[in-house]
Amino acid sequence: MPLDWIWGLIGGLLIGSAAALYLLGNGRIMGASGIVGGLVDGSARGFVSERLAFLIGVIAMPAALFALGSPVDTHATNSLPLLVTGGLLVGLGTRVGNGCTSGHGVCGISRLSLRGMIATCFYIGAGVLAVVALRGLL
Repeated sequence: MPLDWIWGLIGGLLIGSAAALYLLGNGRIMGASGIVGGLVDGSARGFVSERLAFLIGVIAMPAALFALGSPVDTHATNSLPLLVTGGLLVGLGTRVGNGCTSGHGVCGISRLSLRGMIATCFYIGAGVLAVVALRGLL
């Protein structure tokens, strides 16, 4: 089995375990856009420290791996304006779609949420269409 598949499997197990632990420990869904959105719009009044701890972990772990010499190759572009534009579009999409891949895809599907399953089909489909369209243009 190629090493990329093994790393993907390990990453998927860690994300699923973290989502289950977050739900069992806090009684809330581990949706990254909801966690960030609650900090930005002020609706996270009683849960600011919990949300900040989550975000610090999401940022600190890859930074620590990079500092320890682990290679980081995302195959993303080196264009900073393109990365910023993509990030802003993803943020807008998560607000319009009322959730993100962690909320709808990981947590929604695992809870057999019809809304989560439908949202996941739509964003996967939109991603496929975008790749097909952009590969044809480029």
